[in-house]
Amino acid sequence: MSQPEKLTINQKKYLRGIAHGLNPMIIIGANGVTESLMAELESTLSHHEILKIKMASAEREDRKAIVEHIVKETGALLVQTIGKVCVIYRQNEESELPLPKK
Repeated sequence: MSQPEKLTINQKKYLRGIAHGLNPMIIIGANGVTESLMAELESTLSHHEILKIKMASAEREDRKAIVEHIVKETGALLVQTIGKVCVIYRQNEESELPLPKK
Protein backbone atom coordinates (compact mmCIF):
# COMPACT_ATOMS: atom_id res chain seq x y z
CA MET A 1 0.00 0.00 0.00
CA SER A 2 1.53 3.31 -1.00
CA GLN A 3 1.14 6.75 0.48
CA PRO A 4 -1.56 8.82 -1.23
CA GLU A 5 -0.45 12.10 -2.79
CA LYS A 6 -3.35 13.96 -1.24
CA LEU A 7 -5.88 13.16 1.46
CA THR A 8 -9.59 13.23 0.67
CA ILE A 9 -12.02 15.00 2.98
CA ASN A 10 -13.22 11.68 4.44
CA GLN A 11 -9.65 10.52 5.04
CA LYS A 12 -8.85 13.80 6.83
CA LYS A 13 -11.97 13.40 8.99
CA TYR A 14 -10.94 9.85 9.86
CA LEU A 15 -7.38 10.90 10.77
CA ARG A 16 -8.57 13.93 12.76
CA GLY A 17 -10.79 11.60 14.77
CA ILE A 18 -7.80 9.39 15.59
CA ALA A 19 -5.54 12.37 16.36
CA HIS A 20 -8.08 13.97 18.69
CA GLY A 21 -7.19 11.61 21.51
CA LEU A 22 -3.43 11.85 20.99
CA ASN A 23 -1.05 13.96 23.01
CA PRO A 24 1.66 15.90 21.13
CA MET A 25 4.65 13.58 20.64
CA ILE A 26 6.97 16.27 19.32
CA ILE A 27 7.24 19.73 20.86
CA ILE A 28 9.13 22.39 18.94
CA GLY A 29 10.60 24.90 21.37
CA ALA A 30 12.48 28.17 21.09
CA ASN A 31 15.33 26.57 19.10
CA GLY A 32 12.95 25.84 16.24
CA VAL A 33 13.59 23.02 13.79
CA THR A 34 17.03 21.51 14.35
CA GLU A 35 18.72 18.48 12.82
CA SER A 36 18.21 16.46 16.00
CA LEU A 37 14.52 17.41 16.10
CA MET A 38 14.10 16.32 12.47
CA ALA A 39 15.86 13.01 13.22
CA GLU A 40 13.55 12.40 16.18
CA LEU A 41 10.52 13.41 14.14
CA GLU A 42 11.52 11.02 11.34
CA SER A 43 12.00 8.15 13.80
CA THR A 44 8.72 8.81 15.59
CA LEU A 45 6.78 9.22 12.35
CA SER A 46 8.04 5.93 10.92
CA HIS A 47 6.91 4.19 14.10
CA HIS A 48 3.53 5.87 14.64
CA GLU A 49 2.29 7.00 11.17
CA ILE A 50 0.24 9.84 12.66
CA LEU A 51 1.80 12.55 14.81
CA LYS A 52 0.58 15.52 16.72
CA ILE A 53 3.21 18.28 16.89
CA LYS A 54 3.09 21.29 19.18
CA MET A 55 4.98 24.48 18.41
CA ALA A 56 5.52 26.10 21.79
CA SER A 57 6.82 29.44 20.56
CA ALA A 58 6.45 31.11 17.21
CA GLU A 59 4.27 33.60 15.43
CA ARG A 60 1.58 32.47 13.02
CA GLU A 61 3.72 32.93 9.89
CA ASP A 62 6.67 31.17 11.54
CA ARG A 63 4.47 28.22 12.50
CA LYS A 64 3.17 28.00 8.94
CA ALA A 65 6.75 27.93 7.61
CA ILE A 66 7.75 25.28 10.17
CA VAL A 67 4.82 23.04 9.18
CA GLU A 68 5.61 23.43 5.46
CA HIS A 69 9.26 22.56 6.14
CA ILE A 70 8.35 19.47 8.18
CA VAL A 71 5.89 18.22 5.56
CA LYS A 72 8.40 18.75 2.75
CA GLU A 73 11.33 17.10 4.58
CA THR A 74 9.43 14.07 5.90
CA GLY A 75 7.19 13.41 2.91
CA ALA A 76 4.21 13.39 5.25
CA LEU A 77 0.76 14.79 4.56
CA LEU A 78 -0.75 17.60 6.61
CA VAL A 79 -4.00 16.51 8.23
CA GLN A 80 -4.81 19.71 10.12
CA THR A 81 -3.38 22.74 11.88
CA ILE A 82 -5.13 24.34 14.83
CA GLY A 83 -3.33 27.16 16.60
CA LYS A 84 0.03 25.88 17.78
CA VAL A 85 -0.73 22.23 17.06
CA CYS A 86 -0.53 20.37 13.76
CA VAL A 87 -1.20 16.77 12.80
CA ILE A 88 0.77 14.98 10.09
CA TYR A 89 0.39 11.52 8.57
CA ARG A 90 2.76 9.29 6.63
CA GLN A 91 1.71 5.77 5.75
CA ASN A 92 4.12 2.92 6.59
CA GLU A 93 4.77 -0.11 4.40
CA GLU A 94 2.93 -2.39 6.84
CA SER A 95 0.26 0.13 7.74
CA GLU A 96 -1.80 -0.54 10.85
CA LEU A 97 -3.92 2.48 10.03
CA PRO A 98 -5.91 1.73 6.86
CA LEU A 99 -7.40 4.84 5.29
CA PRO A 100 -10.97 4.94 3.98
CA LYS A 101 -11.05 4.54 0.19
CA LYS A 102 -12.82 7.86 -0.53
